[in-house]
Amino acid sequence: MLLVIPIRTESEIKRTPTVNFALIGVNALLFLVFNVMLANTPATQFRNLYLTFQSDQPAFHQFFTYQFLHADAWHLLGNMLFLWVFGNSVNAKMGNLQYLLFYISGGVFAAWGYALMATVPSQLVGASGAIAAVTTAYLALFPRSRVTVLVWVFILIHFFELPAMVIIGLKIIVWDNIISPSLGGQEAVAYSAHLAGYFFGFASALGLLFIRCLPRDQFDILALWKRWHQRRQLTSALSDPAAAARAQYGTVARPVSVDPKVRATEEHRFDQIADLRSRISGAMEGGDVKEAGRLYEELLTIDPTQCLSERHQLGIAREFYDHGRAPEAAAAFDRCVACYPDSSEAGNVRLLLGIMYARDLKEYDAADKHLTALMGTLRDQTRRDQCLHWLAMVRAALGRPAPEG
Repeated sequence: MLLVIPIRTESEIKRTPTVNFALIGVNALLFLVFNVMLANTPATQFRNLYLTFQSDQPAFHQFFTYQFLHADAWHLLGNMLFLWVFGNSVNAKMGNLQYLLFYISGGVFAAWGYALMATVPSQLVGASGAIAAVTTAYLALFPRSRVTVLVWVFILIHFFELPAMVIIGLKIIVWDNIISPSLGGQEAVAYSAHLAGYFFGFASALGLLFIRCLPRDQFDILALWKRWHQRRQLTSALSDPAAAARAQYGTVARPVSVDPKVRATEEHRFDQIADLRSRISGAMEGGDVKEAGRLYEELLTIDPTQCLSERHQLGIAREFYDHGRAPEAAAAFDRCVACYPDSSEAGNVRLLLGIMYARDLKEYDAADKHLTALMGTLRDQTRRDQCLHWLAMVRAALGRPAPEG
């Protein structure tokens, strides 16, 4: 016996997925009513005749009602598991009303695809088509997310983390198109509805991202494609050794030959930098500043010249400062001033840097540089007095003349 069951994802849920909870509840409730309480009663015949989807002559309402009916308990549990694992994140990203419309539309499109590809009249029940749309929407919205899966082989149980692309890709390509049809399950399971749902979910989520009806971030599929395209353009532009030399050394460059191994190493380095910057942005937006700081330090080991957005750079610098990491905080603040010299926060940062270098690090030359540069820009008398106080202390430590007030 082999079971591979996804149990959770690492994508953050920032708001309660109310509609997804409700959909799971409605599916479970209707299963209890029709399959348990009213099983083998006239209600069963009513369900089969009027509520299931009839592929040859479907009534309009059947495009909706079939989505909330299930053949048996395993059918229900399998569908609700996937809806729980992937639907919560998609619901939280889309919002409740938009997610409800998306879910129902995915089920309608799946039924239409099933009817279109059906070779003989048949019935369709289950939320599989709508949930297929949800899983590929998850792939479009969180392509770099990882999924924890439970693998049960006879008496052995193991947990693994795999990329969402791998899990969903294997489900769509290998299971639904190769393994299951070969096992003779094509008639019992409506894989054509699954495939229609997969297509609808990915295409519509991609479209919503493109027209910005869904909030964009550094982790969605369009952001990944954009970074890939930029790397490809950069690689193409620097494929000429002379162009690469000019980009690095300017007008004094001389043509050089670039070894393919060196070029591959640089491309890998670019990928690492892009990935770390995306993860830092995600951690900051999610409020995990400690993790963002750790990733920022990892980024600097690859490229010490890296600078984040002003807001994120300041946030990480303050995190270091609040935890008593003065050298790291000073370096991060220094980088912010160097990258954003005209920022409205530059004066405050320079004053803080001057104080830190003088009080915490005893690096008086660095303190003198920042405080002297700041003196010419200050208009507020209180801050000017504060700057003069520290600058006088620094100059005394250096044996230099005190500043003029």
